[in-house]
Amino acid sequence: MSAVSSRLPVFPWDKLEPYKKTAAAHPDGIVDLSVGTPVDPVPELIRRALVEAADSPGYPTVWGTAALRDAITGWCERRLGARGIAHPNVLPVVGSKELVAWLPTQLGLGPGDKVAYPRLAYPTYEVGARLAGATPVVYDDPTELDPAGLRLLWLNSPSNPTGRVIGKDELTRIVAWAREHGVLLLSDECYLELGWEADPVSVLHEDVCGGSYEGIVAVHSLSKRSNLAGYRAAFVAGDAAVLGELLQIRKHGGMMTPAPVQAATVAALGDDAHVREQRERYAERRAALRTALVAHGFRIEHSEASLYLWATRDEPCWDTVGYLAGLGVLVAPGDFYGAAGERFVRVALTATDERVAAAVKRLA
Repeated sequence: MSAVSSRLPVFPWDKLEPYKKTAAAHPDGIVDLSVGTPVDPVPELIRRALVEAADSPGYPTVWGTAALRDAITGWCERRLGARGIAHPNVLPVVGSKELVAWLPTQLGLGPGDKVAYPRLAYPTYEVGARLAGATPVVYDDPTELDPAGLRLLWLNSPSNPTGRVIGKDELTRIVAWAREHGVLLLSDECYLELGWEADPVSVLHEDVCGGSYEGIVAVHSLSKRSNLAGYRAAFVAGDAAVLGELLQIRKHGGMMTPAPVQAATVAALGDDAHVREQRERYAERRAALRTALVAHGFRIEHSEASLYLWATRDEPCWDTVGYLAGLGVLVAPGDFYGAAGERFVRVALTATDERVAAAVKRLA
């Protein structure tokens, strides 16, 4: 058997274990600000929808129910400014990470093909390229890439890990470049609801895409906006030809969102109040952590959106990880997201108010 895992980098989070043990030894316990996993309750209306759909003995469909597709298209039009979006333009997926990791393979990419993503980026973009046997390529400005052999271009705005937001004019320029060169553009917009000092714009907004979804697909998740990381609820929207091909492949692969999760997703996308409430929680935690870090001598860069603060003490990132672990605070080293992050750490806002207050006290 060929070891497919040999194509992949070492799973980065395993490297944090010794620091996690150090932080856990703090007399007041660990404050884990490393992995951005939600800690707040799933909203009641979503849980109720899940329970009401629990008696689902039959197989769900890969394309989802008509109600789910209605909910996705309605939300895309209302929230993203996507005009004329219809059922063929949407597809539910089993969590966005699964989609990112397996998309190049499902698109038929392989040796000789290139997959590009930001120099500082979510590691799964590279993993997806390597699983397919394609060549991963990093960029600072995607329009400066050599388009020869470039089959898939990832954007990520708001960014994980930096929180940087790509402005509307820049998005428009990148979409035009990708279309000119026949490059499929995938825009990971999973943090779009969490803009703090900027208003993130979708690649599907009519001002960006010109009212056409040709050659573009946006990726969205309910993990952060609705605390549904445990539900694996996500979807893609955009080019009907691309999504139609993915639908056929995913039917054969049995990549189905469970029926109760589909019902919960309909409820989540139809309610904006719980999203506002969750934003307020994160805004308060962000303000407290940012103030404490800056007062402690950190510099915060970008971080105008998303669930993270991109922070530095102008030293190697693992030195910072070790220092904060000694205070009982665990953060993610910046080099998890590329060599360009080697002097930064990513500080997640996903801890309870009590744990955030503990971190603030320790930093003081």
